[in-house]
Amino acid sequence: MNSDFLVTLLQFIGALVALIIIHELGHFFASKLFKVEVEEFGIGFPPRIATLFEAGGTKFTLNAIPLGGFVRPKGENDPTVPGGLAAASPWVRLVVLSAGPIANLLVGVLLYAFVIQRVGMPDQTKVRIIDVPENSPAAEANLMSGDLILKVNDTIIDGTDAMQRAIDANLGKPVTLLIQRGEETMEVSLTPRLDPPEGQGPIGIVMGNPTRPVSVIQSLPAGVVAVYYHVVALIELPVQMIQGNVSPEQGRLVGIKGMFDIYQEVTQDEPTPGTPAGIDVPLFFAQITISLGLLNLFPFPALDGGRILFTLPEIIIRRRVPPEYENWINLIGFGILLMLLIYVNLQDFISPAPIP
Repeated sequence: MNSDFLVTLLQFIGALVALIIIHELGHFFASKLFKVEVEEFGIGFPPRIATLFEAGGTKFTLNAIPLGGFVRPKGENDPTVPGGLAAASPWVRLVVLSAGPIANLLVGVLLYAFVIQRVGMPDQTKVRIIDVPENSPAAEANLMSGDLILKVNDTIIDGTDAMQRAIDANLGKPVTLLIQRGEETMEVSLTPRLDPPEGQGPIGIVMGNPTRPVSVIQSLPAGVVAVYYHVVALIELPVQMIQGNVSPEQGRLVGIKGMFDIYQEVTQDEPTPGTPAGIDVPLFFAQITISLGLLNLFPFPALDGGRILFTLPEIIIRRRVPPEYENWINLIGFGILLMLLIYVNLQDFISPAPIP
């Protein structure tokens, strides 16, 4: 095992544990806010190695299995225990159970905001050339990656749609493009093809938008939007798989090894030209923390979402699911989740998922 691999592994484990601890801190602070007593805040999973300290009636412990953490509220499953979670009102239980996933989503917002602030926001009012394939009209006209397209003939280009319309209106006809290259503007002439090769457009460029700098304050709402679209994409993933738009291999769950394999690729890939080195790392962990938060909100027994589901009858119709039924269902759900976790992690070794 070389030192680079070991450093990468430790970085990955450290960041993953941090995301899990942040999840548990969400539960912890929500419990404290609503006067639900917390008996233990554990870093790692038992068996316990040591009690680090005790504060506010809570033991903070270090445990032997590093990939995780937990919060153990008082009376978690017994509504007869005063000051416990199960004895709290359904609204309090709903908030406490939701706080962990929400904490993960908020970290996702911060990570996306950090990336956006470093990279900038796409300026959708401008068109930049991303790539110029060989032997295309654009290549023959000496267009280059990074050029900004300002006009096509007399048409001002204020976005990729305007560019597409201007080119489509002149297929087979010579056109003049006004471009900006650095501080210099120039005109070039070319003829959009009527029948371009597969995978190319009439003039053979890959279009994009340049970026504009944003402040830290501006980056936060952009981070919220990025998390929203990421959540929507994850929710739509099963539908995309059913429709055949995403293969089962691409859409499958991965375990610890699968995530680490992707992380290795992320750390080894060359950065996209014009972007800061290492920017893909916070993007990767933004995706992990959002997935962690959304997965925990899934309404399956033993997950936060499954336990939230049990609070809804009490909120809506004022009738509580008998705690003994809830406990048994959560216990069965935990067993199923454990088996699924073992299966997914074994699959990472037996049949590794393709890395995008």
